[in-house]
Amino acid sequence: MATSLGTRQFPCERCGAKVVFAPGTDTLKCPYCGNETHIPAVTEGIEEQQYHAAALLGDGAENEEVTSVRCSSCAALVEPSPSHEAFPCPYCGSSIVARETSQRLIKPQALLSFRIERDAATLLFREWIKKLWFAPDALKKLAHVDGRLQGLYAPYWTYDADTVSRYTGQRGDNYTVTRTRTVTRDGKRVTERYQDIEIRWRPAGGTVSRDFDDMLVVGSNSLPRDLAEALEPWDLDGLVTYADEYLSGFTAERYQIDVRAGWARARERMEEVIRNDVARDIGGDHQRIHTLDTTHADITFKHVLLPMWICSYRFRDEIYRFLVNARTGEVQGQRPWSWVKITITALVAAAVIFMLYTYFNR
Repeated sequence: MATSLGTRQFPCERCGAKVVFAPGTDTLKCPYCGNETHIPAVTEGIEEQQYHAAALLGDGAENEEVTSVRCSSCAALVEPSPSHEAFPCPYCGSSIVARETSQRLIKPQALLSFRIERDAATLLFREWIKKLWFAPDALKKLAHVDGRLQGLYAPYWTYDADTVSRYTGQRGDNYTVTRTRTVTRDGKRVTERYQDIEIRWRPAGGTVSRDFDDMLVVGSNSLPRDLAEALEPWDLDGLVTYADEYLSGFTAERYQIDVRAGWARARERMEEVIRNDVARDIGGDHQRIHTLDTTHADITFKHVLLPMWICSYRFRDEIYRFLVNARTGEVQGQRPWSWVKITITALVAAAVIFMLYTYFNR
């Protein structure tokens, strides 16, 4: 990651004011005179890095010394403020005092630039809140607060691997058997036949293979992993070579999950896919997997930055985060529940059920 990340200023060629990246374009735009500066979108040079060589930082992966500041409330590791003053944490809203630390990190090779502007993201965010059932009124009010969304480049890893998986298990096939039972009908005891479904299990085993391309792993501990993964898919075909200009006007987080820890999560995500492959290979109506042994070969990775709009909201001393994929508009978030509304709804539903029961049994 470039040492100038978050501290480099880009002056307007016409008036000298600070220019910022304009989402949905490939230009830096001056907010004062409107002058635009084109950013050449380069895709050459985005190459996969060999994982085994880079697992020990510095061997085969391009890296350099970078400066970061850490939020004392949520431990987010973000770029310092250009003015070196206190600024709000994009994750929890707490004020970060610029006490800088230096680290040696793998540089991001590529990024997806912002496509959706703040106003459009705010509208998507409002629509998402309106659809929430049993939300506290305080959360509904948040939908009318402008300027709360912050643009953030989140750190990600992508992993490629060729896998071969050997498994043992069981295949279950349904079959029908006819049984009899004695029941009471119109006051008489009668015997009737009925169909029951049983499962016939038999041993299964075999081998499946799959080549994984760009398995994503979020490199942040501050970003809830379930929310980050729910923002997928990303249009990774649109990746461009990293350039400081794309970050002008936005915040970028340094990764806290390194390339080795990221690979451990990537393997977990790969296994979820492999298990589905195994289930299809076993076939039948039901599947059991007893053993699964996977070999990973030709493991490569990339360090990339992905854009999102993020909003943090405090409710009863809890922090809730809401994310908007700044490429697709997908919205994901944590939300509080109004137990008062839930209780009232449950009581009303119970009363309606009781009245219907009374009416039909009168």
